[in-house]
Amino acid sequence: MAPLLVTSFAPWRAHQPSNASDDLIGLLQSKNQIPADTVLIRHLPVHFQLAPCQVISAMVKVRPRVVVCCGMAEQRSLLTLEKYGRQEDHVYQTHLNLTQLYTGTRWTKISDDAGTYVCNHLYYQLLAYIQKHRWPIQCLFVHVPPITKHNREFLVYDFALILSRLKAPAKQLELTAA
Repeated sequence: MAPLLVTSFAPWRAHQPSNASDDLIGLLQSKNQIPADTVLIRHLPVHFQLAPCQVISAMVKVRPRVVVCCGMAEQRSLLTLEKYGRQEDHVYQTHLNLTQLYTGTRWTKISDDAGTYVCNHLYYQLLAYIQKHRWPIQCLFVHVPPITKHNREFLVYDFALILSRLKAPAKQLELTAA
């Protein structure tokens, strides 16, 4: 079975001791809740050109079934599964069934706005690359809120559940129409 490829970002502001996206992956690793055969790329640079280049390079090498990119969203309180990557008037949409992925979660919602910074740019670039090359790869971007003692266990539970659903056999992973 093809692996999952999961990415996280490094901190990008001086006041950030870490990036919540990477913290969440670290928490799942410490609890052995990362699915088997998952390839992690941690501490991606928060850079418009370097981040997509590193992830696309890993996609070419690993040939995952699903790529899950994670980024920090300081102003959000829930995990958000991003539906779209946008660049000017161009929009790409994930083909993953987001409703199926978030059903039964506690601190997760679907978002129509991946922002205007590197997270959205990375998502857009990956979705565009996958479509252009007609790869049988699915892609998802997950925004992670700041992790606190109050939300930590809920975020870990939700993200582990989402990853386990993404790792399920392809026939169980529903896709949406483009």
